[in-house]
Amino acid sequence: MFWVLLLLLAWAAAGTACTRLCLASVRAAAADDTHTLAGRGLTLYEAAFLSGGPARVADLTLVSMARQRRLLLAHTGWATVVDPCGRDEMERSVLGAIGPDGQSRIAPVRTSAAAAESVRLLADRLVAAGLAVPDGARTTVAGAVRQVRSAAVAVLVLAATALLMPAQSQHERALVAVWFTLPLILTMSCLAIARIEVHPYTRWASPAGQHLLSSLTHRADADSDDRTYLTTVAVRGIRAVGEPNLRAAFGHRGPHA
Repeated sequence: MFWVLLLLLAWAAAGTACTRLCLASVRAAAADDTHTLAGRGLTLYEAAFLSGGPARVADLTLVSMARQRRLLLAHTGWATVVDPCGRDEMERSVLGAIGPDGQSRIAPVRTSAAAAESVRLLADRLVAAGLAVPDGARTTVAGAVRQVRSAAVAVLVLAATALLMPAQSQHERALVAVWFTLPLILTMSCLAIARIEVHPYTRWASPAGQHLLSSLTHRADADSDDRTYLTTVAVRGIRAVGEPNLRAAFGHRGPHA
């Protein structure tokens, strides 16, 4: 009956992991429920952050300045300053990343701008408004999902060990398989539910933020002005840029911070 001890270990691993995932999901949902969307809109920078994080904010700033002819983005991957006066903190971060020479490769500029203090403050404001997922909550839910996956593997290993033990009749092996199936079903069910319910929490935007992004996208599809163009870039990224030369400039990508 040594397999009973293995079964208890399997239940302990599955129960602990699934309980942690449920608690993490409930805490994340409770954080979203404490905020209201009444009268709330999104700026372009906020939409960019919720859609793609700090890297998307840097890309939007570069594209916006390029369209206003205050920054030249060459298809060779170089950025040249035309107007050295930034109109907001994001633009000043980009100009500071380019440096006093007024020219720099685009990749390091994007990396530096994405890590700027202005982007961090933007993230803090969105988290406080309940529109962005806090780093801690995102890490907690993702870690809980990984623990459930590990528990499922542990259950399989313990089940295989129990089934391979000698001196067992065919009837007893079938009984062992049935008992180990129960914790395996528990872990797999939690993973299936997490795939549907918990998946949004792994992105930058909370469910409330995704709701505002959806409304913003619908309005953008109905218009055709310059702000709508930038809104599309904020939500969809560089692939939404229509100019071939501008897309080529961003083709020289470097890793974002």
